[in-house]
This record gives sequence, C-alpha cells and structure tokens, in this order.
Amino acid sequence: MATTGTILVTGATGFIGSVLTHQLAAEGANVRIFRRDTSSLDLLGDVANRVEHAVGDVTYARSLCEAMQGVDRVYHLAAKVSFAPGEEETLRRVNADGTANVVNAALEAGVDRLVHASSMAAFGRPAEADGVIDETTTWQGGSHRSAYARSKHRAELEVHRGIAEGLDATIVNPSLVFGVGGPDANTRRIVDAARSGWLLAAPPGGTNVVDVRDVAAGLRAAMAKGETGRRYFLGSENLSWKALTGTLAEAFGVEPPRYTVPPWLLRVGGALAKGFATLTGTRPFLTRSTARTAARTYRYDNTRARQELDCTFRPFEATARHIADALECET
Repeated sequence: MATTGTILVTGATGFIGSVLTHQLAAEGANVRIFRRDTSSLDLLGDVANRVEHAVGDVTYARSLCEAMQGVDRVYHLAAKVSFAPGEEETLRRVNADGTANVVNAALEAGVDRLVHASSMAAFGRPAEADGVIDETTTWQGGSHRSAYARSKHRAELEVHRGIAEGLDATIVNPSLVFGVGGPDANTRRIVDAARSGWLLAAPPGGTNVVDVRDVAAGLRAAMAKGETGRRYFLGSENLSWKALTGTLAEAFGVEPPRYTVPPWLLRVGGALAKGFATLTGTRPFLTRSTARTAARTYRYDNTRARQELDCTFRPFEATARHIADALECET
C-alpha cells in the first residue's frame, strides 16, 4: 500500500487507534491524529512526536472539517465503549452522530477513502441458537440489544449514507479485542481478573476474540483492498468464557477458573451490580446487558476477511502470552 499522502486517524490515542498509528508510522506513512485536548498520549509513546496533531472532538463538526484539510485517507476509530446504564444518549452522540460528522467532513474535504471501525456488536443474531454470525447476518433492533450495539449500528448507517452521497468507504467489525493497552482498555478488567488468580468461575457463554495487532493490520488491509460498502469481520477464535479466562490464567501462571456460573446467578449478579453502582456512583463491573450476553454463546465466521483482505489472526494463546510478558515486565 502506498505511503504517500496524509492519513487522518480519529481515536488515535485509544487502544486500537494507538496500535494502528504505530503500524502506520512504522511503514513511513504521513499521519495526522485527531484527538481531544484532554487525551492522554501514553499509548502512543514516542510516536506522538512523529505525527501531526489536530485537536478537536467528533461531536464538534467544524473541528473535523479543519482536521481533514489536505487529507487523502481516513481511519475512523473514535468511539465510546460502554455497557453501563444511563449512557444511551452519550453513545448516540459520540458513536452515531460523531460518525455522521466524520462522514460529512470527509465528503466536504474530498478524501479518497474512509475505513470505519465498527464492532461485532453491530451484527445481527442467528435464527438458530447454534448458528454462526457473519457480515450478512440480519440486524434485529429492540430493547434486548445494548445501547452500545444500537449506536454502532446507527454509525454504520451513516457510513452507508455517505457512500450513497459519493464517499468511498468500507467497514471493519472487530470482535472482543485483547492486547496490552492501558488500565482503561475495555478488556483489561478481564485480563486483571484472570491474572489475580482469584477468578474461581467463568460465565457459561462464549464469544470471539482477536489480537489488537491483528485488528490494526486488518484496518490497513481494508484500506488497501476492502470493497466499497462491504463489511469485514476481524476475529480470530470462538472460545467459551471458561476457555478464554483459562488461557489468560495459564499465561500468567495462576489457577484457571474451576467452575461455570449458572445463567440465573449471572443475571442476579448483573442486577445487584447495577444497584451497588447506582448507590456508590461507581462503574459496575457487570451490567444486565453484559450478564445477558455472557450467558449466551455466539460464534462468528472470519472467512471474508481472510479471503478478501488476506488477513491472518493469531491464536488467543499467543495473544495471552504477549499480554502476560508485557505486564510482568511492568511490575
């Protein structure tokens, strides 16, 4: 892929965005990052001094228009990830309306191509309980879908609206992303729980996992090869929660979970955690939405990304070892 021209990365200071920015800088790309003035640059490290900075917010359209002047390609990763109650309005404003602003600014600036980072949460659910989910699975809305999932689905609709107006864009849908990241990374709580050695039981369901380095590489492959308007699932292995947490525990050399939490107890825990968080003003470790999801097994198919983008995905065991080695070096 050519490294000429200027690339704008929104969400560059975040978990996935920082890894993407490192990869782009390593291949000699001219990178401009779009960030808030309060964003920490810790995950970027010394790369922060080798990229151009544009300060703004995806909810402020004018700042995006200014940031996209002279830009050829855009990676849109800025988003809010939350399953806590009471966040629906913020999720809509950042994820859906923010993406609309990015699309509008890209159209106005005449950028060559945009890659939008969505989520597997924006996929539909199979009709059969043991069905496999891929990019073609039909979306079903409703109150049973999390506010986060609905916001990411709406964001994809904004990208398709932009395509209808002449924007060249494609979409990637990462699964549950693991990597070193920082203490606020979405999956860090899972890593820390497994690392503690005190995780006695795991949820009964299952999901798909992927290494953050492979997601960043998949984003770049989508920019180079992705078909306009097409979605690409970026995921590695389908694992039960017990296997997932057990693999992490083994990487850290601690005891894996021995038991599986009954679904009814998981639901009760979600309700109690919500009440405790409301009383204390803290962020709940478990919500009703995450409890419901963790009790079910979802399986995904990554064939399209492997065949059309030539993506490869590390086994989760390698990801877990990488995380354990990196975190043990920090202590």
